[in-house]
Amino acid sequence: MIRYRSSEEDSDRWRRFPFRDGDIVVSTRSKSGTTWMQQILVSMIHGSPDLPAPLGELSPWVDWLVEPEDALFQRLEEQAGRRVVKTHTPLDGVVLDLRAAYVVVVRDPLDVAVSLFHQGDNIDRERVAELTGEPVRPSSPRPPLAGWLRDWTLAEVDRTVSMDSLDGVVHHASDAWGRCGSGLVHVVAYADMVADLEGEMRALASALEIPVAGEAWSDLVVAASFDSMRRRAADRAPGARGVLKDPAAFFRRGRPGAGREVLDPADLAAYEDRVRRLAKRYAAPGEASAAAALLGVGDGAKFVG
Repeated sequence: MIRYRSSEEDSDRWRRFPFRDGDIVVSTRSKSGTTWMQQILVSMIHGSPDLPAPLGELSPWVDWLVEPEDALFQRLEEQAGRRVVKTHTPLDGVVLDLRAAYVVVVRDPLDVAVSLFHQGDNIDRERVAELTGEPVRPSSPRPPLAGWLRDWTLAEVDRTVSMDSLDGVVHHASDAWGRCGSGLVHVVAYADMVADLEGEMRALASALEIPVAGEAWSDLVVAASFDSMRRRAADRAPGARGVLKDPAAFFRRGRPGAGREVLDPADLAAYEDRVRRLAKRYAAPGEASAAAALLGVGDGAKFVG
């Protein structure tokens, strides 16, 4: 296992995580549909869009240092039935337990980056520092979105620390894609969820053996829509401990294509070239083109997970 660490998270917790039969781990990069997938899975397990507690309490972020490990594990131990937890750690940093299933959502990296840019203004850094015990890190002025996005596509970083870099996003997707044949890992494309939410939900329920009553489907699909999630942001958005300045702003847009609207053609070509090179670095032999296509780059066939 590779250890991924930042000032707010530490994947080493997975070495001690008390798995049990039926657990589902949602593993995504930040702003890649994590909360959306949690809502889908938790509501299907409960058979109702009306959850007994806020989503973040029912489906916590395992690696997040904001909540002490012992308290987190105890809260999950007290939870009856199948459990859904989240992580932003790639699967090579997570224990793969045969009792569990792992769902990885992959989003266009440029859209991830645009969401990260806007999300940066919505995080209360002082509150995060208070909860983690880390000092407040002064932030420097950011360039306009187009310049920031161009820099993000070209930055050379350590992906085990800068997990939300382009390097980290491509690695996360490529690593998951290479594990699909194990039977434990299920990869879902964010764009497919946007195009056919009900179809993707039904496919997941079948793959994960989650029984859903026929009459419940319409309400579950409506509850998982972007507008519904945004309306119920107070108990659907993460950061219940006050780390978000505005929970509703967490659900900013949700539609694909935001990043490609910003970059000019030359910058977009440079970005796509780098995604292909990173996919070759991280994907299994012969799988680089498929991994790049999953990330929205290349002429590969539409991904079906």
